[in-house]
Amino acid sequence: MEAYVLSLLLFGFLVLTETWAGSHSLKYFHTAMSQPGLAKPRIISVTYVDDRQVLSFDSDRESQSPEPRLPWIEHTSWERETQIFREATQLFGMCLRVAPVYYNHSEGGVHTYQRLSGCEVFSNGSFSRGFVQYGYDGQDDLALDTESARWIAVSAGASNCKHQWEAEQSDAKYWKGYLEEDCVYQLKRYLENGKETLLRTDPPSVQVTRHTNSDGEVTLRCRAQGFYPAEISLIWLRDGEEQLQETELIETRPAGDGTFQKWAAVEILSGSEQKYTCRVQHEGLPEPLFLKWEPQSSFVGVSAGVITALLFLAAVTVGVVIWRKNTSVGKRGSYTTTASSESAQGSDVSLTARA
Repeated sequence: MEAYVLSLLLFGFLVLTETWAGSHSLKYFHTAMSQPGLAKPRIISVTYVDDRQVLSFDSDRESQSPEPRLPWIEHTSWERETQIFREATQLFGMCLRVAPVYYNHSEGGVHTYQRLSGCEVFSNGSFSRGFVQYGYDGQDDLALDTESARWIAVSAGASNCKHQWEAEQSDAKYWKGYLEEDCVYQLKRYLENGKETLLRTDPPSVQVTRHTNSDGEVTLRCRAQGFYPAEISLIWLRDGEEQLQETELIETRPAGDGTFQKWAAVEILSGSEQKYTCRVQHEGLPEPLFLKWEPQSSFVGVSAGVITALLFLAAVTVGVVIWRKNTSVGKRGSYTTTASSESAQGSDVSLTARA
């Protein structure tokens, strides 16, 4: 691995001078599944850069190579990822074979073995942290303490693996070196090649609304949407003091269009609305936003409804006036025609009498 990283340095691939806003991460998710009737376990792997899936791998596919999930990744070499996925396939196959011994259960049945590994970098591209975590049948199993290069066992079965891996020592050392060097290189390469997508910043659109439930309790909600990347801070302040314990937060969620949304709510006493301020911080904002609930926002909604009603009433009134006018003209026309006819008939009578 050291020779691999050294060769990259010699070619200058790691000399990246660009500074990126915020932290960034590279994560590999591997899942191995065994079940009766399968000659070998099925391996499904995905690669994420920040919140975006960039590659996927399925051992049941004929190609046996990762598949790109974003357009720009098609022009990026992923030989290293191919090697990682194939190594994971071999490793997990072995783990599922020895699992019945470690976890004291009979062979057969459906079992899963999972691993999450990856690294994060600071905004200047330097290493922040690395992580390696294993899970078995949906439960936490082993995790690597990268500072001490020691394994932490969560279950009794994992203790057997822990003793074996720590006796060899080479595995923890490999991971420490990989996470701090090779993983960071891969992440920087992805960020450089996909910077138009991964390094963009879309500021949030924020709105503060007031809600009253059936019990009369009042809640202020601060909602941010349309932002990227996903990292954002929504904090409610009361007279300038943070209300962390009183705030209800939902996790940041994808909006379905490549951006994210999040909200923070706080229960208050009716009449104290103006004491509360929502503070919003995000990479796309030049400075934090401070927003209060504005009562006139509800007035504007009512005014808009009133204006619409007035416009409709005016339209109806104009229609009635025009209809009456047309009706009146029609009647006058009929009267004139009738009068003219009667006048003509009178003339005829007079002429006849004279004759």
